[in-house]
Amino acid sequence: MLFYTVMKPLVQVALRVFFRQLEIRHRERLQAPGPLLIASNHPNTLMDPLVAAVNRRQPIAFLAKSTFFQNPVLRAIMESGNSIPIYRRQDLETGAETLTPAQLEAQNEKAFGRCYDYFDRGGTIMIFPEGTSVSERRLRPLKTGAARIALGAEARRDFQMGLHILPIGINYFDPQRFRSDVFMNVAEPIRVADYAQQYHQDPEAAAEALTAELRRRLEQRLVITRTDEEDELITQVERTFGQHLIQDDEETLYDNFQLSRTLLRAVRYFEHHDAGRVTEVEQKLRAYHQRLSALRLTDDALEARGPASTRPRRALEAGLRLTLGFPFYLYGLLNNYLPYRIPSLVARRATKDVEFVAPIMLVVGMLSFSLFYLAQTALVHYLTRHWGWTLLYLLSLPLSGFYALSYASNLVERRRRLRALRLFGRERGLMEDLLRQRNELLRLLREAQAAYLARRTS
Repeated sequence: MLFYTVMKPLVQVALRVFFRQLEIRHRERLQAPGPLLIASNHPNTLMDPLVAAVNRRQPIAFLAKSTFFQNPVLRAIMESGNSIPIYRRQDLETGAETLTPAQLEAQNEKAFGRCYDYFDRGGTIMIFPEGTSVSERRLRPLKTGAARIALGAEARRDFQMGLHILPIGINYFDPQRFRSDVFMNVAEPIRVADYAQQYHQDPEAAAEALTAELRRRLEQRLVITRTDEEDELITQVERTFGQHLIQDDEETLYDNFQLSRTLLRAVRYFEHHDAGRVTEVEQKLRAYHQRLSALRLTDDALEARGPASTRPRRALEAGLRLTLGFPFYLYGLLNNYLPYRIPSLVARRATKDVEFVAPIMLVVGMLSFSLFYLAQTALVHYLTRHWGWTLLYLLSLPLSGFYALSYASNLVERRRRLRALRLFGRERGLMEDLLRQRNELLRLLREAQAAYLARRTS
């Protein structure tokens, strides 16, 4: 229980820092009483169990592949977080384990027994039925292990236990990037006892049916693309023109999720009914982004903000904020730069697998910020010999760090907008042509949106 008594508060803080926004839809379902088996997609390795664990009040045990337990240090971490090893045949085939197939079966029976005991005590277990973690907007074929564990646990209690399976779709908007967003979409739980009759007739068929229902509910709560090309097209439309396609005044991650799902359905509809429209948008979008990249601009730098009459005043206000805030930015930068930079440097050197970048950055960041803050605070206390100044300095470290991040983001945005203004002054024809290209893309997207929505309502 070490994770929940010591590490959980630290991880909660770390995740609030790492992610700009973590939104949960149907949060109340995540707090359902046990016994409960949480089943989720698995796009981001160790981040996936963490975002679930810190947002559920009751402790969660995790089923994890046995290879995580081979390293003594990693084994200690996994066991402190209530992890249960599962042995996979592919690990034997690659030589990762020394067990024979018979021993593997015996070990997994032992693991299943631990799960049954956990459920008997009203506990919660999390499993990833895909069996592997891949950083793609996909849902790979589900193993039947989750269904077999759930049905086996209920069968031991004559299907009177009250076990439910809770499907959770975890959607990352940019999983390897610091200060990105994550949206947890919690489905309605599946009552395992509903499969009792089918289990008594054919346990394997019941496991297959329960797995199929689990997949159906996960698919409804995820953005699932078919190919890298389709994913790239949808991502470019979302990031470039998403704000023009969402109708709500206040944009939420659920709005972005709904937009992604609608875009995917629209693309597939037009592929069958008007393939030329998809090709035209794809080509024009690619050409537009190439021109933006060549000019070192972003689409956001071209976006008009408010009426033209107020632009000089708003530019002056933004300039004043940046000027007056620069000393505070510099203070935050000097005090937070090294612990901020170290996690990304370590992650790039430690792994080539994109799925492990975020968890490595999170863990290293927790260590680097903790150690640097302690060392810096100790140094200040040594120099001042004053507890009041020391405490004030310690409190200023995270606050100034967040301010420096915000300031740097605003500064980059302001520089891009100033660059766009300079280009309008020096190469007005080129920039007007770029705006025409942008407006043409917006027109095509809005026409496609109207045509698709008209088809849905007709």
